[in-house]
Amino acid sequence: MSRIKLTAELVEAAVLGGCVLGGGGGGSMEEGRKMAMLAVNLSSPELIDVEDLDENALLINVSAVGAPSAKDAYAEPIYYLRAIELVQKIEGIKIDGIISNEAGGLATVNGWLQAAMMGVPVVDAPSNGRAHPTGIMGAMGLHKIKEYKSIQAAVGGKKEKLTFTEVVVTGSLEKVATLIRAAAVQAGGFVAVARNPISCRYAKENAALGAVKQAINLGKEMIKAKEKGPKAVIDAVCDYLKGELIATGSIENVYLESIGGFDVGKVILEKDYEITFWNEYMTLEKKGERLATFPDLIMTLNADTGMPVTSAEIKAGQKIAVIKTKKENLILGAGMRDPNLFKACEEAVGKKIIGYVF
Repeated sequence: MSRIKLTAELVEAAVLGGCVLGGGGGGSMEEGRKMAMLAVNLSSPELIDVEDLDENALLINVSAVGAPSAKDAYAEPIYYLRAIELVQKIEGIKIDGIISNEAGGLATVNGWLQAAMMGVPVVDAPSNGRAHPTGIMGAMGLHKIKEYKSIQAAVGGKKEKLTFTEVVVTGSLEKVATLIRAAAVQAGGFVAVARNPISCRYAKENAALGAVKQAINLGKEMIKAKEKGPKAVIDAVCDYLKGELIATGSIENVYLESIGGFDVGKVILEKDYEITFWNEYMTLEKKGERLATFPDLIMTLNADTGMPVTSAEIKAGQKIAVIKTKKENLILGAGMRDPNLFKACEEAVGKKIIGYVF
């Protein structure tokens, strides 16, 4: 058991380490810093372990859904709280803690503001310790419970642009996740989401316990290394995650499309290396030889600064370091243990994935 007061000093570590663990997705560090600083300036939310609450206490999952590169993506901080209010009102429940959906520059700290405003803790039991593309991957295995009814609320968009969207959807997890993704498209590319209340008992067995602290500790190592230069930061990431630096070079081409609320495409690094992505990086290959496959962590870092670069931010001409680490070095939730959930990844990027993972 542990209780950590979330302070301004921890914000940078959380967004830095979280962005690396996003593996190309998980939202931007800029948005994460803004949200987390609002939280710690408003109150003093605590990060606690799932064991610190009664096993029947209710946790709600918060996430951000959409295509990271969407130009009209917009969500005010209050939208994140509004989504939780909608779920509580319709279900007639009281939430005892907040859990994030995944890791990322925004995702790791998603929930801090809601916790500060509601006076409840952030619980270190996210759905996943890395970022993932589909909502069902972040459902911690709930899709396997036939009688389970998903409830999800989404809020996003600008009223002045007539893209403001607020929806609450219930039904099977797969259908609801599809409708929430469609809501993100209608909102301009992005929605704040609250969903699927679960008990602490369920989280203990299916969540990525300790993944928030892993992100914070990774970020601390990166911050310590910054004064020694970008190479030291990249080395610190590899050392902490037991990973390796695969290549350093200039990005030759980036192919990107926004399809159905997702960013999908590939990155070519000096002809030899190809990285495919579906929001998150899916595959890494050298001259056709597979080097890493999602949910292994594939990540790009700016070679001149050592700072993480997401798939939505990467541009042709950038000098990039590509790192990888095996999935065994990450803290993963139940959504990463079902081969059927990876079929959509294969279809999106046109690469074999399941055979490399399971």
